Amino acid sequence: MDSLKTKDTYLEGKNIVLGLSGGMDSVVLLHYLHAHFPKRLRVVHCNHHLSEHCDNWQIFCQKLCKQLNIPYKNIDFYLEKSSNIEENARKKRYFSLSCDLNQDEVLCTAHHQDDQAETLLLQLFRGAGVAGLASMPRQKPLGMGIHYRPMLEINKQQVIDYATKHKLSWIEDDSNKDTNFRRNLLRLEVIPLLSKTYQNLTKSLARSAKHQSESLKLMHELAELDIENYRLIDSNNRLQINPLITLELHRIKNVLRYQLNQLNFLAPSDKIMDQVFELIFAKADAMPLVSWNEFEIRRYQQQLYFIDTHSEKNQQKCPIHAELENLPNFSIRYRTEGQRIKLAGKKHSQPLKKVLQEAGIPPWERNSLKMYYINDELRAIERLGRAQHAE
Repeated sequence: MDSLKTKDTYLEGKNIVLGLSGGMDSVVLLHYLHAHFPKRLRVVHCNHHLSEHCDNWQIFCQKLCKQLNIPYKNIDFYLEKSSNIEENARKKRYFSLSCDLNQDEVLCTAHHQDDQAETLLLQLFRGAGVAGLASMPRQKPLGMGIHYRPMLEINKQQVIDYATKHKLSWIEDDSNKDTNFRRNLLRLEVIPLLSKTYQNLTKSLARSAKHQSESLKLMHELAELDIENYRLIDSNNRLQINPLITLELHRIKNVLRYQLNQLNFLAPSDKIMDQVFELIFAKADAMPLVSWNEFEIRRYQQQLYFIDTHSEKNQQKCPIHAELENLPNFSIRYRTEGQRIKLAGKKHSQPLKKVLQEAGIPPWERNSLKMYYINDELRAIERLGRAQHAE
């Protein structure tokens, strides 16, 4: 939308979910969406339980939606106290919203131009690159749906004018005045001071974010071209080292950052990225590891493996497990040092270690492979197939 006076054509015919906090911005967006798309709107409120007033905010949102006859849902979650609780709350909120979003739905949030300007400055002070300075995108995939910010080009004064004109009521979050939060410090002290010297500051900053967003798209397109032309990524999302190192260093870094973004990994710091470069250019027989937060990059057989240690493992049982598990005296075991096996179709037994190497199974996965036994006799091994005569 260009202003709160016009109808957003992007939302035409779409099923809309509004993330409603109860503050002025989200109440204004609720009023706007209800006016233009009343039959395609539902509301979700996230209760963080971080303030003594959280339950009152929930009640306010629930009553407001009931008055407007809008379907309402509340999501409760609890956070441990930490030094970065604001960021942790944001991550938990969007994770919860993404899980609630259906395939044909668009999640709308009430971020506006002033929010975009604050985000740009926060990223700048953190020393962020183009991806960080691009700040908040107008729209992006989220869960099975889309996250859309219809008010991103509307400034705060327009939001205030709309709320005043329509005599709207909202709640004030007491934490918004706490300048220990960096965003609040920018909003309440830094930006007003800078605005005395620089006219239309928030508009200019938002415009810079848009320029960075366009640059980021070009960088992603270059990464996609390099990945396709040099066949850098295989079907298992492993990065092929030999063709990768034929690129110039800045393009290697661009491909790495692009791939991490595609996998929804937390962007690594410069220090971590330097370690990844050391991993890439290590000796061919080396098996180094780089880790940060819950993420890992490992190297094996001239490939980079990207591992999210907190992701849910594939819960689907292998066909052989399903076939054997109900037979009498079925058991699951794991490999032991020096073990030998005979695979189906083979005349002689082989060291299990050699079989795993030939199968391309990386060392850190080998000890967790399930071995299926009936009456103490080996019948099969997960990912390898049928086997016998374990020694």
